[in-house]
Amino acid sequence: MRQSPDLPQLNDEQFDAIAGLAYRESGIKLVREKKLMVQSRLRHRLRALNLDAFSAYADHVASEDGASERRFMISALTTNVSQFFREAHHFKMLSDRLMPMFRQRIERHERIRIWSAGCSKGQEPYSIAMHLLRLEPALATANFKILGTDLDPQVITQARSAEFNTSELNGVSEDDLNTFTIACGDSQSRRRMSDVLTQVVSVKELNLFDDWPMQFAFDAIFCRNVMIYFDQSKQAQLWPRFKSALSTAGLLFLGHSERILSPNAYGFRSAGPTTYIKCDDAFDWSK
Repeated sequence: MRQSPDLPQLNDEQFDAIAGLAYRESGIKLVREKKLMVQSRLRHRLRALNLDAFSAYADHVASEDGASERRFMISALTTNVSQFFREAHHFKMLSDRLMPMFRQRIERHERIRIWSAGCSKGQEPYSIAMHLLRLEPALATANFKILGTDLDPQVITQARSAEFNTSELNGVSEDDLNTFTIACGDSQSRRRMSDVLTQVVSVKELNLFDDWPMQFAFDAIFCRNVMIYFDQSKQAQLWPRFKSALSTAGLLFLGHSERILSPNAYGFRSAGPTTYIKCDDAFDWSK
């Protein structure tokens, strides 16, 4: 397809500058074959900044004054596609492996924490909340929290609103829609997550390669369809950090096409399809 000469064009030098900055800022690896995609996705950022050439944009986004624009650049370069209750086997693992422990924690008034890393618009953390609260309503008044994080400020805004179009709610059962969502005013096309969900789910902006401010260990970390953006060296930086962030026998869930190469080297063992459990020699693995 021929491109209009009136539209800003991204050359190889400008692509390399932008790709290098994206890698340093977020770990996202962009190859030359993605140049047309990058060009298409960033043109609206040029319009927003009233710039007429990618050379000016590349200079601006790399400058001290362009620090805030780097967040919007990364947002434009990432694909925020998610859905409710995807990869059902992970939810079964929550039920079978973690729910018995959670019920003991509830009785002892102990903390229960789950992290959705790369939560996009919030479908994942709200799915986790619905699933677990459906199984154990007592979680609503327990010391139970789900943290959702993403580096994209725009999807974080939607996740915090807890509102979804009915088309975005595909995968949510009729029972869960009736129990855990409410209509937005008179709208028939949008629904909002109920208070019982928004009270346990909080959403924060976080770049996985920045410092993690969380103070408590997590019983499960969902980081699904995030690692596909990173090369092996960047992934290798994150595996030990995820292990440190997990409690004893905590679970790490990855996307369907993601794997930890040599999980034992990072302190994990396979616990099922794209599911890894934190190794701890003191833990009874026969349970």
